[in-house]
Amino acid sequence: MPHVLIVDDEPNTRAALAEIVGAEGFTTAVAGDLREARIQIVRQSPDVVLTDLKLPDGSGMDLFKELDPSIPVEVILITGHASVESAVDALRLGAADYLIKPINMQRLKAILDRIPRAGDLKAEIGSLRGELRRFGRFGRMLGGSPAMQDLYDQIGKVAPTEATVLLIGESGTGKELAAQTLHDLSLRRKRPFLAVNCGAISPNLIESEMFGHERGSFTGAERQHKGYFERSHGGTLFLDEITEMPIELQVKLLRVLETGLFMRVGTNQETECDVRIIAATNRNPQEAVAEGKLREDLYHRLNVFPIHLPPLRERSKDVELLAQSFLDLLNETHKSAKAFSPAMLADMASHAWPGNVRELKNYVHRAFIMTDGGLIDTVAAPIQLAPAGKAESEPIVTIPVGTSLAEADRRLIFATLQHCGGVKKHAAEVLGISLKTLYNRLEDYAADNAREADMQDVPVS
Repeated sequence: MPHVLIVDDEPNTRAALAEIVGAEGFTTAVAGDLREARIQIVRQSPDVVLTDLKLPDGSGMDLFKELDPSIPVEVILITGHASVESAVDALRLGAADYLIKPINMQRLKAILDRIPRAGDLKAEIGSLRGELRRFGRFGRMLGGSPAMQDLYDQIGKVAPTEATVLLIGESGTGKELAAQTLHDLSLRRKRPFLAVNCGAISPNLIESEMFGHERGSFTGAERQHKGYFERSHGGTLFLDEITEMPIELQVKLLRVLETGLFMRVGTNQETECDVRIIAATNRNPQEAVAEGKLREDLYHRLNVFPIHLPPLRERSKDVELLAQSFLDLLNETHKSAKAFSPAMLADMASHAWPGNVRELKNYVHRAFIMTDGGLIDTVAAPIQLAPAGKAESEPIVTIPVGTSLAEADRRLIFATLQHCGGVKKHAAEVLGISLKTLYNRLEDYAADNAREADMQDVPVS
């Protein structure tokens, strides 16, 4: 049976917690201070530590140093002196949760229900790391580049905890997929995962969508409505584009995060919720704070464990892996067997993909549709490719009025060749002509230059 160590300097609290924990199927040991707790840890390594933050001889957070890091132990901090700073410190050290006295016993039972038996959750994460080495996959995520392996390490560490996570990354980098992976690897995975784009809901409806409303609370409210917080009780709520949430609603969100209580629109009755928050933004959150788009106190509450998602240009080795995965799904759906040509793979690898994984996925889908045969090539699915890391601004060709069409064509072709780094296939695609036509034009220009040079060498009589 899993073993729980209860550390509190109040005898009545220790006894009450031991009774509740025992009834949930755990063996228990108790301690009144850090010295006794250290003795109990030596006697039997606990699976869970329930400890008061303030103890007669130190802080409950000191016990993190006494635990063997190779053995999975869930630490739950309890305090009667709550502060955002202490909660953030506890969760960053690895605490599974943070409870405020008087302890809500229903919430404590919900936490104990999520405690993994025999370290099965962390063992699963370890097996996913092995899967990554073999196939470049980590749960729902795909990629074997160094940048993605760093990302997987961060997700693997924070997923089993209750820490709030802030995902920061450009549009199309897969923030919702990362949030879903965090949920799948957490103790809440059997409970709901809901995603809401804070910028896609009308400002007039977002409070009702978040917290729900009572029947008759406003015009059109013909029945009671449960909001995202209520529907994701026990699970995870993903708040995408958090900086787009109205500033007045951010105040209410902060209160829910701190107290676990909210009120439906049209009532003064508080409702309790047990929800883990994962937020995301494609903006620099500190700049959003400076611009007044994000409350500073909410930012600090969400920024317990920030994770940066790398753009696709920083993980170019993953482009072929991702593109092939998208193509495999399309082949499976349409009962086909299309494949990329080597040239197509090389072109995709050289593109900067400013729209990241979303842009790549859309391009593969378009290329699949445009290809009639079995081999997908850039001739069938042209795309304006720019070398990775190069500026996205397009060069301008100025042609004076009176210039002949032949001369205008020549200038445009040479400018496009220069823009494409001399790669003739890319230049032909951008110009909308065949590669053979481009070669013919270049041969004509070379012949013209040769004739002009010969004429200059002829002596004038």
